[in-house]
Amino acid sequence: MRDFVCPNCGQQLAFENSVCLSCRSALGFSLGERALVVIGDPPSDEAIDHVAGVVDSDRFRLCDNLHVAQCNWLVDGDASGPGLCVSCKLTRTRPNDTDIDGLAAFAEAEAAKRRLIFELVELGLPIVGRDEDTEHGLAFDLLSSRAKDVVTGHFDGVITLDLAEADDPHREQLRVEMAEPYRTLLGHFRHEIGHYYFSVLVAGDAALDRFRDLFGDPFADYQAALDRHYSEGAPRGWKNDYVSSYATMHAAEDWAETFAHYLHIRDTLDTAASFGLAPAGATLDRPQIGRAGFDKIIELWLPLTWSLNMVNRSMGHDDLYPFVLPERVLEKMRFVHELCTGSHAATPAPESVVSPG
Repeated sequence: MRDFVCPNCGQQLAFENSVCLSCRSALGFSLGERALVVIGDPPSDEAIDHVAGVVDSDRFRLCDNLHVAQCNWLVDGDASGPGLCVSCKLTRTRPNDTDIDGLAAFAEAEAAKRRLIFELVELGLPIVGRDEDTEHGLAFDLLSSRAKDVVTGHFDGVITLDLAEADDPHREQLRVEMAEPYRTLLGHFRHEIGHYYFSVLVAGDAALDRFRDLFGDPFADYQAALDRHYSEGAPRGWKNDYVSSYATMHAAEDWAETFAHYLHIRDTLDTAASFGLAPAGATLDRPQIGRAGFDKIIELWLPLTWSLNMVNRSMGHDDLYPFVLPERVLEKMRFVHELCTGSHAATPAPESVVSPG
């Protein structure tokens, strides 16, 4: 994530800001500019003829979900119909307006989703919504399990998230019960989007053969694998070949977990570089192409995570990144990297992978 500042006064800001904390300028995030910009004339005691970063408020306005989703992204002011931003347009279902608790959780989930979408755009990955591809396009159902059972997962482009994951005690209880070292809203989104990108990126016989060599059969019986995983657990010695115990369950989950960790690494490095904690070459706007590019990413990542883990321990917290990346996992992640950097428009795979988790 980049370091953002107010174009009017230079105040350092967060990605989520819609008002400058210093000069009180109204702000919006422009996906095209990759920056926070001032909406209309910034407040001032003196007349201001021009301020860099001010956009025409007749052409642009804030997303209609400014309040319900606390969304600060800009939309085209001339567009007909609902004025939803690129991220909010992808949400197909949300809690109704009378579900106060559900809407609060929905806003948290949307904030995490905006970070996801921004990273995908920075990486140059294709995002095709349900409005463009009605059968396999990307969509999000963000549902409250207070009313009915909700299973977080992915099916044919639709990502479903149980909004109970926005509740810290609930999420922590599940994390402990399932012996997971890491569980966050953003982590869920990155995992599930991995399932979506399997059908987008793993296209053609060569890619599918390489996938099978690294991960196994993506079309193996999913329910049988699920039952086996929860009855027997992860196999002995799994840490030599998998990034997490859940990745051992099925090839589709191994891919999704590996994909999620690739996104973790790229975004964290980008943020660290933006704040001077990593070399400038680690930012997402400086592509790291091919095998050498991936080697460079890992070369930057390992010392950064070691230092961040030690900082966390100094504050009495668990490690920020409590994972080990053995050679086999790095080979899998290298494959993800090569597909992400080398393909922007792949033909969907011939079969769909149903992945409830």
